[in-house]
Amino acid sequence: MTVHHAVEITLTRPATDGELRRAGRIVALASNTDHTRLLIVQRAKTPGRALRAVRHRLNAALPIDVVTTHYPDRQGCVLVNFALSHEARTIIHRAAAAGGQRPRDFLSQTVTDAVARHQEERARRLTTHLNGLLDQHTAEELLLGAASMLLSLRTCLPSSKSSSPS
Repeated sequence: MTVHHAVEITLTRPATDGELRRAGRIVALASNTDHTRLLIVQRAKTPGRALRAVRHRLNAALPIDVVTTHYPDRQGCVLVNFALSHEARTIIHRAAAAGGQRPRDFLSQTVTDAVARHQEERARRLTTHLNGLLDQHTAEELLLGAASMLLSLRTCLPSSKSSSPS
């Protein structure tokens, strides 16, 4: 059964107006304000086929970096399609063979591990930063500072239609 898949395209640089017009003649698309990310709907039997079709149809018209499914599948995974150089493919094939894996499985595991390491490092930096703040300030001072910042942001936001308590 052929269904529609939301596909997001990340560009290597902002697309020019001419590139967007040419791509718009090939497929209907929506662009973010800085023309570095596009969203399209592609008919295909599977999400993987949708990504390949998008890259095939638009690769010559746009400076495509990465093509992904916009929504996660039932397992919570987002498919990623990116072009690799011949040298990169060779390195991946060798590393996969050394580990007794298929190249796609090796690459998937490598990316998953890298994302997990990045998240752990980010959490560690945040914890270190918060501990440093707690060394220099009391919890009450930090709470007062956060509340003050939030209140100052509230005055910068456009007023809402609901009335605020006096």
